[in-house]
Amino acid sequence: MQDPDFISIFVAPLEKAGIRYMITGSVASSIYGEPRNTLDIDLVVLLEANQITELVNLFPEEDFYLPPSDVIEIERRREAHGHFNIIHHHTGFKADIYLSRNHPCLPWALEKCRRIETDSCPISIAPPEYVILHKLEFYRESGHQRHLRDIAGILEQQPLDQTFIQQQLTDLNLISQYKAAEALVEKF
Repeated sequence: MQDPDFISIFVAPLEKAGIRYMITGSVASSIYGEPRNTLDIDLVVLLEANQITELVNLFPEEDFYLPPSDVIEIERRREAHGHFNIIHHHTGFKADIYLSRNHPCLPWALEKCRRIETDSCPISIAPPEYVILHKLEFYRESGHQRHLRDIAGILEQQPLDQTFIQQQLTDLNLISQYKAAEALVEKF
């Protein structure tokens, strides 16, 4: 598994507090495919308004950078792209917290979320199809090849729900990006 410090620093507090989340991004793609170094963890967090104070208490100011509660609430209410960071002062590790609940695949991903035991605590990981779709969206926005390499690693090692993923590729207009990731698999 990726660096376990991400789990003990960012995920274990969420687990202990019962705040619903799932790991996605490069940490999830490293679990499902080829490991790679990263200094951040991407977390989809289903934060309720009444949990904001608890979240702030989980990540105390002396150890973490966390935006003020009112900023977290503004981000939580955004219909799309609600996001903020938590930074651990001692390590420089960062958690990208994604709060928006309107992604069309989110209900499916939450239903298919996987639980894995780690040394620190059990963790929830987004299903590989969801990780792939998000990495394809990030690739479309940024053009960074690392997203395609992450996807290629997942494609090589994970069975996928082909019906679901093919429908979502069409719905999200990601077919050409997916073909680019498949081409990387064929090169190896």
